[in-house]
Amino acid sequence: MGKLGYNCFMSASILVTKFFVPPSRSKLVPRPRLIERLDKSLHHKLTLISAPAGFGKTTLVTEWLDSLRLDAKTVKNDGNRIGWVSLDEGDNDPVRFLTYFITAINQSEGIDAALGKEALSMLHTPQPPPIQTILTSLINEIAAITYRIILVLDDLHLIDDQSIHDALNFLLENIPPQMHLVIATREDPYLPLSRLRTRDQMTELRAADLRFTSTETADFLNKMMGLNLAADDIAALEARTEGWIAGLQLASLALQGNILLRGHIDSSRLIQTFTGSHRLVLDYLVEEVLNQQPEDVQDFLLKTAVLNRMTASLCDTLTGQNNGQMTLEMLERANLFIIPLDNERSWYRYHHLFADLLRQRLRQTHEDLVLKLHLRASEWYKQNDHLPEAIQHALAAKDFETAADLTELAWRPMNMRYQAVTWLGWVKELPDELVRSRPILSAGCGWASLDAGNLEAAEMHIRDAERWLESTVNMRAQLEASTDKTYPERNLKKELLNDEELRSLAASIANARAYLAQALGDVSSTMKYARRATDFLQEDDYFERGLAEILPGFAYWANGNLEAAYKAVADAITNMQMTGKIRFVISFTSYLADILVAQGRLHETKRTYFQLLETVTEQGEPEIPETAVLYLGLCELYLEQGELEAARQQLQRSEAFGEQHWFAPWYRHWIFAHARVLTAQGNLDDVIGMLNGAEKLYYRHPIPDIRPLKSLLTRAWLAQGNLSEALICVDEQGLSVDDDLSYLREFEHITLARLLIAQYRKNPEHGPIQDAMALLKRLLKAAKEGKRIGSVIEILVLQTLAFTAQNDLPSALASLEPALSLAEPEGYIRIFVDEGPPMAHVLYAAQSRGIAPGYVQRLLAVFPIFEPDQTATPLKRTSDFEWIEPLSERELEILQLIAEGLTNPEIASELFLSLNTVKVHTRNIYSKLDTHNRTQTVARARDLKILPV
Repeated sequence: MGKLGYNCFMSASILVTKFFVPPSRSKLVPRPRLIERLDKSLHHKLTLISAPAGFGKTTLVTEWLDSLRLDAKTVKNDGNRIGWVSLDEGDNDPVRFLTYFITAINQSEGIDAALGKEALSMLHTPQPPPIQTILTSLINEIAAITYRIILVLDDLHLIDDQSIHDALNFLLENIPPQMHLVIATREDPYLPLSRLRTRDQMTELRAADLRFTSTETADFLNKMMGLNLAADDIAALEARTEGWIAGLQLASLALQGNILLRGHIDSSRLIQTFTGSHRLVLDYLVEEVLNQQPEDVQDFLLKTAVLNRMTASLCDTLTGQNNGQMTLEMLERANLFIIPLDNERSWYRYHHLFADLLRQRLRQTHEDLVLKLHLRASEWYKQNDHLPEAIQHALAAKDFETAADLTELAWRPMNMRYQAVTWLGWVKELPDELVRSRPILSAGCGWASLDAGNLEAAEMHIRDAERWLESTVNMRAQLEASTDKTYPERNLKKELLNDEELRSLAASIANARAYLAQALGDVSSTMKYARRATDFLQEDDYFERGLAEILPGFAYWANGNLEAAYKAVADAITNMQMTGKIRFVISFTSYLADILVAQGRLHETKRTYFQLLETVTEQGEPEIPETAVLYLGLCELYLEQGELEAARQQLQRSEAFGEQHWFAPWYRHWIFAHARVLTAQGNLDDVIGMLNGAEKLYYRHPIPDIRPLKSLLTRAWLAQGNLSEALICVDEQGLSVDDDLSYLREFEHITLARLLIAQYRKNPEHGPIQDAMALLKRLLKAAKEGKRIGSVIEILVLQTLAFTAQNDLPSALASLEPALSLAEPEGYIRIFVDEGPPMAHVLYAAQSRGIAPGYVQRLLAVFPIFEPDQTATPLKRTSDFEWIEPLSERELEILQLIAEGLTNPEIASELFLSLNTVKVHTRNIYSKLDTHNRTQTVARARDLKILPV
């Protein structure tokens, strides 16, 4: 377990003992028939061991795992790695469950230390992605290893959260052959067991399989427990317990005491009285076992029953004694249902069934002590820096004030570790009135709700915090003005924070308000509350200051004031750098990069990404999930600059971190970049399917949504030539050529212009081309005024296509030339090439007139769009122009000389080529233009505007 020491995902809230395989008992009844079945189960996806409590599920699994270790030289243990998680009720939180699940895999002996770390990084974020996304990352990693992982989930019946069962279902559907899952549970999990049976993908062991046979029962009672019972007594006890192992063990403990006190006759009589349900039998046996223990042992058992796990000092705190370690070791030797959780015998737990009964007994006999014990446990955990357990015991103690105090302490560190969901779960167990009376809890709930996109809940919690803050400020003013000095100091301390705490709280609430306002599109309120936050900020509170600067930046951005947005976001990044939190620096920088792209500064954007990636690497954190957004940004840049393979590589590097829909910058980049890569590859059906699926994952966020999903879907339908579906999307957005223009809807209106041009191409007599032209003219004016060069280029490109559709080549070239002039310095490629044959037609005409000849040739060299190294399938596009394969630069030179009347030998002499080379180029020109002689070739080249008329 050495890796536990440096695993960056381990924290005080992780109990390492949950990963230990329980040590095997020294006295075990051999069960070769079951071990053999478990050996064969490795050929399946799942081994399910499902039976009521006390049927020896955990013991059997540990015995099997021991057999694998002992048989290491045989084929059956070739490449096996073993992981274990002992589950409890506290693991019903999906984040906590997955943390233990993934960490257990990572901590298996012989596992690569990096396995699962990417999934853990995604998990511990403000808004964790869907569980399927995290598991996809994990599954892909496991599929790449060369050995088998056997992962045991012990006591899965304690997990009743449906999302966790759904996650396990997804895992089993997609589990690679390198992993085998073992589930031990008292009741069937919510998994598709029938389907797994039908497909022969599961091995099952049920109660009927686990029950002791007659031989096993005799071996257990007489050889293991040393009772020397007669055959009739053994048969009777077997019949009474139906081979139930826990019942036999409890019975044997009772019998051991009975034999010592009364002899074999009384033992036989006791066995005959074993009737009724398991519950009744167990109650009777526990009475017998407990009553036979010394008073101090009974006291220890009852007082420690409230604990899920025990260590000596914790037990001493609950019992008031100092013999915890000695008692724990004695209980283990006495086989009194206590299980060691580590090899050092430092941590223990009771058998779950035994613990349940002890707790029931405690409630029956010392009801007034239960809450006190939980409170003592809470205090111990607090003093030992285990806040999660401290909070859970305080809640169990119903000491909500203490639980609230502890939860307040946990808010800031857990929020910074992206554990707001777990934190919010504790707060929900507190009385509403108490939460509403505590501003830190209310503000924390507000922020957690904002991060989850639950704006209504956020508004409620923020309002509660504001009310408290206002009343507190008024109270302070009244106290300062009052001459009455008798106000209790205790109440002052409890109800009134000091000046620094008040200012920090006020800043946080104001920032939350600004965040909420920006998410709702209320720009004026965003600016107002951000200024208010700045007024309250302490000089060194760089985190809140960064928020107070970036939120107005989002407002400027949404309004199209990119220069002001750039400055605000840059200032916010500077403050976040002072916090040392590289995750926030990454996310803020991704916003800055978006602004740079809108300004047409592609080269500077690329440098920004690379510089930050270098910084991340220097800090030794190249694998944090937020880094994925940087690779996505590079993907977009490479794609736009015509480097499709480099773009695909960056996309793959980003997706290696897993899909992160929780992270707004990644989500936005991923949708757009993935859609464009798929489009460049000709996979338009995949684009449409992806966009339709992504829509349900959308949530309100303060980051300007400048490329709405619906507009991306409209463009995908247009690229596929499906105008009716594109029109439906536009109608759903409520777009009109007469709308007032804004930067926030610029992408949508440009998309509307695309639709209008496409309608005209399909039906020139009824197509609304003049509406498109008028809209584009207004859009161009607004984009130029806002210095949004990226938009200016795209609008000029669309004007070019609109004129081309009307066969107005001079006007088309007049729009194309400034677009080329703006685009060439930054290396734009796709913004032209994605327009297909109509754009190629105009580019040929531009080349024939000497307009940006080198740049135009670079653009033409990219047509048509094929997916490299795979079956080439051109994109399906509608066009009024006949499509030709682009001529190379040499072919264009030869074509020009052919038009001037030079013979092949003369051309060879002019270009210093061999005659054969000239002939090869000439044949290629004929093939591309679909002509058969020089006269046809020159005429067709002029018709296509490749040569001047």
